[in-house]
Amino acid sequence: MKQLFTLLLIIIGLDVVNAQTTLSGRVTGENGTPLPGVSVYERGTSSGTTTNAEGYYSFRYSKENATIVFSYVGYATYEQVAEGRTQLDVTLKTDESQSLLDQVVVVGTRRANRVQTETPVPVDIINVGQQSVTTARYDVTSLLNYTAPSFNYNKQSGSDGADHIDLATLRGLGPDQTLVLVNGKRRHQTAFVAVFGTRGRGNSGTDLNAIPAMAIDRIEILRDGAAAQYGSDAIAGVINIILKKNVRRFSADIGYSAYYDPKYNPAFKHELGQYVHGNKVDGNTYSIAANYGLPMGKKGGFFNLTVNYSNIGKTFRQEIDGILPTNVYRRANGDGSMQGLGLMFNSEAPVGSKGMTFYTFGSYNRKESDAYAFTRNFSARPERFPTDANGDYIPVEGITQTASDGEVYFNPRIRTEIQDISFAAGLKGGSADKLTWDLSNTTGYNDFHFFGNKTFNAGLGAGQTSFDDGGFSFLQNTTNLNLSRLYPTLLSGLSVAFGGEFRFENYKLYAGEEASYRNYDPDKASGAQGFPGYQPGDEADATRSCAGLYGDVELDVTERFLLGGAVRMENYSDFGFTTNFKLASRYKIASNFNLRGSVSTGFRAPSLQQINFSSTFTTVQGGNIAEVKIAPNNNAITRAAGIPELKQERSVNASVGFTWKPLRELTFTVDAYRVQVKDRVVLSGQFSADDSSLNPALTSALQNLNVSLAQFFANAVNTSNNGVDFVVDYNKRRSNGHFRALFTANLQSMNIDAINVPDRLNDTEDHRLTFLSDREQRFILASAPPVKFGLNLEYGLKSLTFGARVTYFGAVTLLGYGESGLGINPQVPTDADPNIYVDDKYVYGGKLVPDVYIGWKLNKNLNLNVGVDNFLNIHPDLGYVPAAAGWAFNNEPAGPWDSVQMGGNGMRMFARLGLNF
Repeated sequence: MKQLFTLLLIIIGLDVVNAQTTLSGRVTGENGTPLPGVSVYERGTSSGTTTNAEGYYSFRYSKENATIVFSYVGYATYEQVAEGRTQLDVTLKTDESQSLLDQVVVVGTRRANRVQTETPVPVDIINVGQQSVTTARYDVTSLLNYTAPSFNYNKQSGSDGADHIDLATLRGLGPDQTLVLVNGKRRHQTAFVAVFGTRGRGNSGTDLNAIPAMAIDRIEILRDGAAAQYGSDAIAGVINIILKKNVRRFSADIGYSAYYDPKYNPAFKHELGQYVHGNKVDGNTYSIAANYGLPMGKKGGFFNLTVNYSNIGKTFRQEIDGILPTNVYRRANGDGSMQGLGLMFNSEAPVGSKGMTFYTFGSYNRKESDAYAFTRNFSARPERFPTDANGDYIPVEGITQTASDGEVYFNPRIRTEIQDISFAAGLKGGSADKLTWDLSNTTGYNDFHFFGNKTFNAGLGAGQTSFDDGGFSFLQNTTNLNLSRLYPTLLSGLSVAFGGEFRFENYKLYAGEEASYRNYDPDKASGAQGFPGYQPGDEADATRSCAGLYGDVELDVTERFLLGGAVRMENYSDFGFTTNFKLASRYKIASNFNLRGSVSTGFRAPSLQQINFSSTFTTVQGGNIAEVKIAPNNNAITRAAGIPELKQERSVNASVGFTWKPLRELTFTVDAYRVQVKDRVVLSGQFSADDSSLNPALTSALQNLNVSLAQFFANAVNTSNNGVDFVVDYNKRRSNGHFRALFTANLQSMNIDAINVPDRLNDTEDHRLTFLSDREQRFILASAPPVKFGLNLEYGLKSLTFGARVTYFGAVTLLGYGESGLGINPQVPTDADPNIYVDDKYVYGGKLVPDVYIGWKLNKNLNLNVGVDNFLNIHPDLGYVPAAAGWAFNNEPAGPWDSVQMGGNGMRMFARLGLNF
């Protein structure tokens, strides 16, 4: 290491003499407004810069006849031969339809001015402003789901905390295997860890929706392993969110959307008298966001602020045509409601006269959400109701209800309050032809607090109907120093970067009030129904630190041939030392055709959330309501089960692809990849307290806790994922309009290579199967859907824009719990003959979802967009076994389908008014 960094310091210290001309100027829009963040560079070299908040730039170019390129998202790229100029002012023309494949990227390379099609690894650039106005999907996660080829997300329903936060995956891996950056700085993860739901089970992740879409200039998605460049969590790739810098420009978006679903909304058959429902138009969403930037000083400083507010109503969905029996397990099935307020700022200010800049950015987001839990029916489980001396239920207005068949029931509500705070500050300086440096500190905090509402602790009686269930928090502080230098005359250009990082993390789990978890009557169920509170024995306060050093080199051997390499060494206070490597290359076969490829190793330490999470939750399995205990990794129950201490995940990532630009308006990119991950941390299967073949210390501990099942975090599985991403982008601009066609696709196949059964559980076939049940294996495989593609066609003529978008979600197969409730080779008896069993398997066939929209530019300040997402009202196939309809709702949410593909809400109408001044 000493020799490596000595060599890097020697290279950095070299003075490479080169005659260069300084070019300065200003870049503005058509209305004269300065454009900040415009990439200005000399084509074919590493020389370049970006404009400041007032649109000014200055850099050196090497050749008198150099081609100077001005590139900015949402504007037509402009090129000009320098001809020895020292001054060049440019006005860029608006072109929202432009190809993003010609844009300069930040993520994936520490060399300035590398355009997207010339990087050695695949990077998507998402123009959030352009995408968000053409759909009812206003949040960042759902926007990316319909624009990035290997980005996948499913809105969860009936999944406890997973209903309240949206976690997504990249290239079929876990949500916590993708690193999120904001302005190139590490973003903290949420305190939440998913234990329910169809995606990210056993994983934490970053809440992208805590960042207002209006605050974002663009999003870069690096679809390649990057742990050697950015550290732990970057096994699948990196998402870099770049914030707006504009000044003296006010923009706002006012939106409304709602669902209309006559096929599955029980409001259309309210006479059934069995289900909770709202109106025939539900999920009403109101949103407003505004952005404005102020100049600071006279040297290009700025302060940009975004505020947003949203209010989302509940949806209710059931099968209402008699194909399935009455859903007594979840009479209120659908998405929860949410209201949220978000703030985000971004600021820079030049300091002194030597090119130093102070920068800072941060955010505050608060969400309050409310979702229904499983239904409690008195005839089936009277011990979950408060009762009088005669054993009769105690009616409570607004909570207990009576169905049309006389069944008494109530639907507990799970309410959350989520706060997310971040703040970053730093200093940077230097110039591209000398040493540049960047020193920063970023702090992030997430608090996730649960409450029970309109529910009971049955042993406590009917007096208390709301409970503080406790929650958890996560704090992360990252200090980073990066040094870099460009040598434009060494071969065809050398970029050298190295630096260090120190990260501190703290995870806390805090208990709820006593009434939320205590048992007051041995004949009654413990705790608040719906979501029993966290207990004092669950509490945790865990910390760790990580120190890292890294080096990164990119060498243009010739104008055609690029080689890159990175090495990163990290030392975790709880997991020790790791070293990761990456090699990447690009070869320009022709001026419009590039081959590229990379190979890298990766590392991800188990999160503090996975190590320390502890909970008791309620589930419906095999038609029965049961309590499940998830014990933390260092708990005596976990040791009694034979689950070893968690260790790091390791990966090998390889990709190869090409970019081809046969026409100025047409670009192709194709990238194949293979990702192998060893010792993935996932949730195990569920072990029964009634299994006498298990360690008696385990079963007795579960019985003492009054729970039926136990589940653990474990390095349970090795996987490999092979896939290919396609992007085809065609943009044709005319004097009075434009036409754009964008096709994205992802094909992939994931395999489970090995199941790492601990020695103590490797004694019987039943224990081996329970450790990672068939059902849990299907959830892992379902995180990598085999097919997904999207086609967006848009035609603009003068002030009108017409667009259509189709997205195909490939088939997904999941398994139910089976009659046993454990998900091991799950089977259920048929309706025709209870002695004949069939597989409890749900095949969700591929679905094509179409959207349409129209945009109208009313004047230079107002834009109106209206449209319909999923205008054919497409839904997933019903999640049941046709020969055993009586066993319907034996899936994860106990609903008509799992949370898969496009979700189950159906057609969504929207209108959005945009203001720009």
